[in-house]
Amino acid sequence: MKHLPKHLQPRWRYLAVELETWPDADVDRRAFQREVWYAAQNLLGDTGSADADATVLRFEHDDGLGHAIVRVRRGQTDAARAALACIGSVDGVPVGLRVTGTSGTVRACEEKYIRGPAEPFEQRHVVFENAERRAVARETRVDVRTDHTFVGATDLDFR
Repeated sequence: MKHLPKHLQPRWRYLAVELETWPDADVDRRAFQREVWYAAQNLLGDTGSADADATVLRFEHDDGLGHAIVRVRRGQTDAARAALACIGSVDGVPVGLRVTGTSGTVRACEEKYIRGPAEPFEQRHVVFENAERRAVARETRVDVRTDHTFVGATDLDFR
C-alpha cells in the first residue's frame, strides 16, 4: 500500500496536559484514554469525536502528579480542550486536569510545556480536626489523610 502524498496526510496538534490526583491514587494510561474518549463522545457526539480523534500518546503519573500528551487533528484543538475539561475522574479517582499548551510536534510539546521531574513532596504529621494525621506536602499545598480519604489544605491552614 502506498503512502498518501504529504498534502493529503492528516495534520496533528499536540496538547500538553497536567494531571493532579490524591497522593495515593493510581491512574494508568488506558483508563485515562478511555475517559478522554468518553468525554469527547459525550460532549461532541460521535461525528465530533471522530473529527477530533483524541489519542493519548504519552502518559506519566506518580505520587499524585502527572502529565500526558494528547494528539488531536488540526482545527479541533478547541473541541478537544473542551472535552478534556469535562473529565472529573478517572476510574472513580477524582482528577484535576489542566491543558498547559498546544504544539505542532511532540518534541516541541515536551520541551515547552512538560517540566522535568515532579515537584518534590514531603511526608508530615499535622494536627487536623483535633487529631494528629499523616499529610503529604508539596510547595504550599498539603493533602491530609483522614479516615477514608484525603483533604486538601494549604500551609496557611496549619499556622
